[in-house]
Amino acid sequence: MRWKVAIAEVAMVALVLTMAYGAMAAETKSAPTVKRERVVNLTATVKAIDLEKRLVTLQGPKGNEETIHVDERAKNLPQVKVGDLVKVKYYEGIAFRVLPPGQAASAPSATGTMTTAQPGQKPAGVAGREVTVTVTIEGIDLKAGKVTFKGPQGNSETVKAQDPNNLKLIKVGDQVEITYTEALAISVEEAKKK
Repeated sequence: MRWKVAIAEVAMVALVLTMAYGAMAAETKSAPTVKRERVVNLTATVKAIDLEKRLVTLQGPKGNEETIHVDERAKNLPQVKVGDLVKVKYYEGIAFRVLPPGQAASAPSATGTMTTAQPGQKPAGVAGREVTVTVTIEGIDLKAGKVTFKGPQGNSETVKAQDPNNLKLIKVGDQVEITYTEALAISVEEAKKK
């Protein structure tokens, strides 16, 4: 039941994000589609470690420091040393398409994966998830730049589009399939020898 709530939330967030992005690309007049992706790469330096409390203080590239709690699933925390580099790569993608008239909507789906480093190695891991839902457009207010849609649980949401021109590409009754994908890769590398 929890994943159903998550899917409904992702549907709302995904539609908001999609409407907030710039111009949509239309493959055909009857079935507009859009896909947006972003990748963020970041390297931080380990400034302090509290193994007992599982707290690691990281310093970002601009000198900002952040202390984070490291989950118990990270079995190799004792291998991390002050000065080590933590490399983070984050991917986020969102795609949606208006289903052609008569095409049946697919059932909501959610998948996820996670892998971690082997015992004794520096901590590293990759986690990802993908959620696909179909929402139905219930109302479009071009003047206010808002759209109302019904999610897979029957809940209605109204969101404001950053670019109201995107609302001209959809109509009441359209079914919109939304796929939200995110992935996170983290690795720790030994401090560079000076």
